[in-house]
Amino acid sequence: MKRIAVVTDSNSGITQAQSKELRVFVLPMPFMMEGTEYFEDINLTQEIFYKNLLDDSSISTSQPSFFSVMELWDRLLDEHDEIVHIPMSSGLSASCESAAQLALSPEYAGKVQVVNNRRISVTLRQSVIDAVTLADAGWDALRIKEYSEKVQYDSSIYIMVDTLKYLKKGGRVTPTGAAIGTVLNIKPVLQIQGDKLDSYAKARGTAKARKIMIEAMRSDFNGKFAAFSNPDKMWLHMAYTYDLDAALDFKKEVENAFPGYDIYLDNLSLSVSCHIGPGALAVACCKKVEL
Repeated sequence: MKRIAVVTDSNSGITQAQSKELRVFVLPMPFMMEGTEYFEDINLTQEIFYKNLLDDSSISTSQPSFFSVMELWDRLLDEHDEIVHIPMSSGLSASCESAAQLALSPEYAGKVQVVNNRRISVTLRQSVIDAVTLADAGWDALRIKEYSEKVQYDSSIYIMVDTLKYLKKGGRVTPTGAAIGTVLNIKPVLQIQGDKLDSYAKARGTAKARKIMIEAMRSDFNGKFAAFSNPDKMWLHMAYTYDLDAALDFKKEVENAFPGYDIYLDNLSLSVSCHIGPGALAVACCKKVEL
């Protein structure tokens, strides 16, 4: 059986400490804050990030350098036969395409398989865990890649944005729209189903936004995911930015709406958080791996 290394980036939500337990390798995503480079979960903690975000510091995201990717791959290939590299969705970052191009180099061709399964945060985390499960079952890197991309659309994420401030900064909402929305207490609900972060609905207040997300997920369960929408075949996950108490309160609602599911709750990726701000809540699902 081939020795397979599974690699992802910190957009999966997998911390450096958790990576050892899960037997995966995590590339930290780079951030520039006030002219200084930080690396997620290395010298950039959740606390440091949100302090700077709330202080209106200049924050921008980047992708791992070719050097850092190559350094990790070279080290892993000394001890493994192949690598499955699962970065964040190609629709949200250029890091996937960059890694795919690098994998075509002679020293990596046939040894490194870059997966574009169009996921991020808790659904990306689950696909990474699934890749380890498949590797343990004896699958080679190419077969894992093909399976991971085959089921790429068997997932869904809905996100409530608590403030329009950061969507305005990113140009997704006009200043006038943000001002009106703030006065009316508008909470946008966004969705990730495939490549990009798209608008799904607008709600007056948090309670309504939560109901919209639950109903959207229920609609997915009863519609396109009907063939596997039960706890034996489907994962139900949640994510949040900054406000754990609000997330735990929302989790109770989700548990009541979908009894029988063991819900995993995690921080939303900082790469997404810097564009939507604190107070966001998300509910997500993805199909369980099939051997």
